[in-house]
Parts: sequence; structure tokens; C-alpha cells
Amino acid sequence: MPGGLVALLDDVSIIARTAAASIDDIGVAATKAGSKAAGVVIDDAAVTPSYVTGLSPARELPIIWQITKGSLKNKLLILLPGALLLSQYLPSAIIFILMLGGAYLSYEGAEKVIEKLGGEKHGKTVDDVIEDPARFEKERISGAVRTDLILSAEIMAITLNEVAAEDFVTRAGVLALVGLVITIVVYGAVALIVKMDDVGLHLAESREGAMAALGRGLVAAMPKLLVALSVIGTVAMLWVGGGILLHGTNELGFHGLYDATHGLENAVKTTFGAVGGFLGWLTFAALSALLALVVGGIIAFVLHKVFKLGHETGAH
Repeated sequence: MPGGLVALLDDVSIIARTAAASIDDIGVAATKAGSKAAGVVIDDAAVTPSYVTGLSPARELPIIWQITKGSLKNKLLILLPGALLLSQYLPSAIIFILMLGGAYLSYEGAEKVIEKLGGEKHGKTVDDVIEDPARFEKERISGAVRTDLILSAEIMAITLNEVAAEDFVTRAGVLALVGLVITIVVYGAVALIVKMDDVGLHLAESREGAMAALGRGLVAAMPKLLVALSVIGTVAMLWVGGGILLHGTNELGFHGLYDATHGLENAVKTTFGAVGGFLGWLTFAALSALLALVVGGIIAFVLHKVFKLGHETGAH
């Protein structure tokens, strides 16, 4: 009996060590996959504050919470099962989904650039007159969750591509962990951003000296921060979208663009010594963004000028 108990405890110990190793593998793989999706995450965080612009400050956090719940449903109830089924039964389709996502990001980024340069705006903007606040709020939340679904699909596809060779349990764990962590980080950051001016106003009115100055600084910085986030989000969208298209065409057997871009990246690396690595990466990112701008511009032209379609994916 004691021998049997010892054997049982030994088996439990082995199972525990195996589970711990599996959890560690999931953590490492999730970190790697999450870093690959960083550009989409930046864009998601940059886009979301626009959905509460023009609404009552008292409704900002409830709206963000509704969007957060929608995002979790998108990732864990819709995209996670779909991604696992895809990786199990049709893994060859992952590259095409990535390419579609890259084309979408390119289109979104290019359209923002076109609008900033004075081009025609499509869909509703944050400057529209709000006639029915309750309905407008629901529309904003629905629009945000739809946009999140597309960005989340790209995040999950990037993640799945990074762990395609892992076993089913690891893939499921990584996808769930990345989806959960990214959602918390993005919408937690968004909540802090949109309430920054309220915190600053409170400090400016209720404190003196350095704290009051800090409050005034926060209030003054908020508009600049939103503009900066918009620019960063657009750049990230183009960089990630173009990078996905470059890698995708290479994997599909069209090596010209990828080889030329990497050739220029390597030339910059070897030319500039200590800072060559950073400048090489910057070169690749810039060329990726340029490709996305061209591809996205073509898509925008076809959609809006040829097919006369509006753009309803979100606020601008």
C-alpha cells in the first residue's frame, strides 16, 4: 500500500512537472506571438478612443467596458474555435487569411492617409451632430466591436501562424492567453487615455503647486496624445499590413518583392555599423508601409471610385 501511494505521488509529480512545462511553453510562445502582433495592437489602442469622442464623460468607461466584452467574445467565442479548427483541418488557409488581413490593414491605413491629405471622407465621422445619444452610443459600440473583430482576427491569425507547429493544447492555450492579455492591455490603456483629462482637471481644481501643474499638463497633453496615437496607429497599420503582404507573397512563391526589400535592409545593416540593425529594421518597416500605401490606395480607389461603396467600419 505505501509503495502504491509512493507510485501514485510519483505519477502526480510527473504530471505536475509536465503541466508546468506545458504552461511555460505556452507563456514563451504567447510572448513571441504577441510581439509579432504588436503593430495591430498599437492600431487597436489608437483607434478605440475615437469611439467615445463627443459623448458624455460619464458614459466613456461604460462604453469601453461594453467594447471590451465584445472584444473578448470576438476572440474567445468566435475566433479561437475557428482558428483551432482551421489549424487542425486546413492549415494551408492561414496564409491566405493573413494576406486578406494585411490587405485590409493596408486599405484602412491608406484611406486614413488619403483623408488627412484632403481626400474624401467615407462613413460617419466624430464631427456628426448627435441627435439621439442612446442610439448613437449603440452604433458606436457596434462599430467598435465590428472593427475589433477584424483586428482581432488578424491578431489571432498572426498568433496562430507563429504556433502552427505546436500541439493542439499549446495552440489553444497560446491563442486564449494572447487574446485575453491583449484585450486587457488595449482596453485598459484606452480607459486610462480617455480619463486622463478628467484626472488632470480634478488635480488642477483640487490641488495646489506641483500637483495642480501636473493636472493642467495632463489636460493640455490630451489632445496632442490623441493626435499622436492616431498617427502612430496609421503608421503601425501600414507597417504591419505591408509586412504581412511581403511575407505572404514570399511564402506563396513570389520572391521578388521580399528579396529586394530584405536585400536593401541587409545593405543598410552592413553599411551603418552599430546602428545598422535598427536602421535596417526601419528600412524594412518603411518599405513595408510604402507597399501597404500603394496596395491600400488601389483598394480604396476601386471600392470608392469604381464600386461607389462607402466606408462604415468605424469613426474617423
